[in-house]
Amino acid sequence: MTQNATPTVETAPAGNGKRKRILTLLTSLFVLAGIGYTAWYVLVGSQEEETDDAYVGGNLITLTPQVAGTVVSINVDETQQVKAGQTLVQLDASDAAVALEDARAKLGESVRQVKQQFANASAADSLVVQKQIDLKKADADLARRLPLLADQAITGEEVAHAKDSVAQLQSQLLVAQKQAAVAHSAIDGTSVVNHPSVQRARATFIQAWLAARRNALVAPVSGFVAKRSVQVGQRITPGASLLSIVPLDHLWVDANFKEKELRNLRIGQPAEITTDIYGSSVTYHGKVMGFSAGTGAAFSLLPAQNATGNWIKVVQRVPVRIALNPKELQAHPLRVGLSTVVKVDTHQRDGKLLSAVASGASVYQTPVYDAEYQAASKEADALVARHAGQKG
Repeated sequence: MTQNATPTVETAPAGNGKRKRILTLLTSLFVLAGIGYTAWYVLVGSQEEETDDAYVGGNLITLTPQVAGTVVSINVDETQQVKAGQTLVQLDASDAAVALEDARAKLGESVRQVKQQFANASAADSLVVQKQIDLKKADADLARRLPLLADQAITGEEVAHAKDSVAQLQSQLLVAQKQAAVAHSAIDGTSVVNHPSVQRARATFIQAWLAARRNALVAPVSGFVAKRSVQVGQRITPGASLLSIVPLDHLWVDANFKEKELRNLRIGQPAEITTDIYGSSVTYHGKVMGFSAGTGAAFSLLPAQNATGNWIKVVQRVPVRIALNPKELQAHPLRVGLSTVVKVDTHQRDGKLLSAVASGASVYQTPVYDAEYQAASKEADALVARHAGQKG
């Protein structure tokens, strides 16, 4: 007896629906993430450029001597703060003091010699006046004798003597005038103070005064001492590097952007800077100051030689200088060379690509040395006035 076969019906696993829902959810999440990233890139990401190849830069002021000498004292050490005008290194001033006293004596001597020249010229003028008076008297005496000779009241010998006296006085007057001219040739058009000899001696005195003062090496700017290499007893020469001073109130950031990242960068755009030393808790606000005139490779010690058969393109980076806010620097001090992350807001793209022509104004300067020449000049003038007999 044959039995009828019952058909088999396959039922879908209950887990398939759940799997589909998960895949649908993941797909939706990826789509939303893509839409969100696209929106972020269009609205934010494409409007800013960021690099972590950025470092804090600053001025490294090198202290160098202007005169030769032996170091007798060092008043600061590395990491210490100094103020502008503070004496940092002292040289032996013995030789400079002797040279200064010699220059002082020579200036006084020069003033007195010029005074003597003026006195000699005045004496020569007086002699000329005296000879003119004597000649006038001789001429008058001769004029009186000539009528008497016509009346035979006097002899011809007396008239001859009178004529000889007039001729002699005329010759003496001529000599006196020449001597006066010689005396005046050394002083005409000048005075004791402005005489070339006095001015030369005055310049020598000022030079000796400055050399004596420059045995004390002062800080040209305020900052912190770094890289001290000078030692007590060392014989130094002008131009030798003794130590460096870093003014931490005048820092900036050199951000090295890739070539393609420069497309939207402009001078004046705002930037945000974070540093490794403070982390994301401290954000500095700056602005783009300018762009380097070449890539880092172009200014390297050994520039790249790309005209070879085995050339491989390497993306170049261009240093971009970012100015920092001085108040933020004061609140959170930085150090030269620290790593930073720079993010530039490129929304505003109507700025310049090249910096303006320099106006000629000082970018960074020190007034420390200005007072030295003024003080030396004042002392030289007082010395000249004293020897010239003038009241100060």
